[in-house]
Amino acid sequence: MNQPMLETIFSRRMFVSLIMGFACGLPLLLTISLLQAWMKEEGVDLTVIGVMALVGLPYTVKFLWAPFLDRFTILALGRRRGWLLIVQGALICAIAGLGMTDPAGNPWMVAFAAFLVTFFSASQDIVVDAYRREDLADRELGLGSSLYVNGYRVGMLLASGGGLIMADHMSYRAVYMIMAACMLPGVLTTLLTPEPPAHMGRPRSMKEAVIDPFAEYFSREGALWMLAFILLYKIGDTMASAMTTPFYLDMGFSKTEIGAVVKLFGFWATIMGALIGGVLMLRMGINRSLWVFGALQALSTAGFAALARIGYSIPALSAVIGFENLSSGMGTAAYAAFMASITNKRFTATQYALLSSLMGVPRVIASAPTGFIAKHTGWFDFFIVCTVIAVPGMLLLMKFAPWRGKKMEV
Repeated sequence: MNQPMLETIFSRRMFVSLIMGFACGLPLLLTISLLQAWMKEEGVDLTVIGVMALVGLPYTVKFLWAPFLDRFTILALGRRRGWLLIVQGALICAIAGLGMTDPAGNPWMVAFAAFLVTFFSASQDIVVDAYRREDLADRELGLGSSLYVNGYRVGMLLASGGGLIMADHMSYRAVYMIMAACMLPGVLTTLLTPEPPAHMGRPRSMKEAVIDPFAEYFSREGALWMLAFILLYKIGDTMASAMTTPFYLDMGFSKTEIGAVVKLFGFWATIMGALIGGVLMLRMGINRSLWVFGALQALSTAGFAALARIGYSIPALSAVIGFENLSSGMGTAAYAAFMASITNKRFTATQYALLSSLMGVPRVIASAPTGFIAKHTGWFDFFIVCTVIAVPGMLLLMKFAPWRGKKMEV
């Protein structure tokens, strides 16, 4: 590995991507897994617990207030760091406030506090995505995105697994206070890292902030094809993942075996996949990485079909899970890097917020019919269908990211 590459890997910019990923991943499950466990233990009705999922709405509509964050600069820290410091401070207070609520006595106050957590968390996502795009050079987007994704996953693991383990030994209030304190590395990073250069300037009016990002994007050649690609690139992988737990149980694997192999082994395979993918993108670029990692994703989905034929086998399960999570980590890193690469630096926050919101659509829409399909086709055919569904997303690459074509314009 040559010296310039080592300098890139161990640079300040990559460290910031990792820490900011952790700060963005930590709050996500504090209003889902951990909160659900707390409410269940407090005897809250299951209907109320289910409705609580609506507090996650800010994550799907964050593009609505992203233009405001693009348009205005507050504090002396600059446009990105100023907003980051404010939303991170508000997020710490919201997490601590959520820990002070009473799920049994006042569940609607819990809902309000949880909504504040998701709103400020989604706002942090907007600014961090914009900061990362503006801070990293084009060739660094792949590795920076992979480190961000890995930091995000570690934050999620701490909030869900770590939070639940701590809740066995202390009160939920104490757990939420600890989680609020775990946001401090993100605040410290915001204070110490420099404001990224605004080479393209910033919107001078709300019209420019709200209308121009969409007008600029849709004025590009192939804009609709790129949106279609964002919707379809990981659709096969997403559909397969939605039904893996029932599949494992049907194959005869115990919950302990699933937890050990799928969750623990799979988690580290995903981390490694994102890291390997990030380093490979430094060499291959984003275009070719999308082709290679997309093909590996589709092949890993076919691995589940092979497991359906093999049946109960811990070595086979480990091999399939290892390969699937490794390729998924690579694909996710390339996917995030691609979305960052097609944003205009003048409207980074708004355009990236829109694209990342679209990224979540397949997770909801495409996952809905998976149980019906699996029930009527059987597991082998279901995973073959998921593999074939990945093909259109790959073919779209021929339109705007050909293997031998010139590098995508950013």
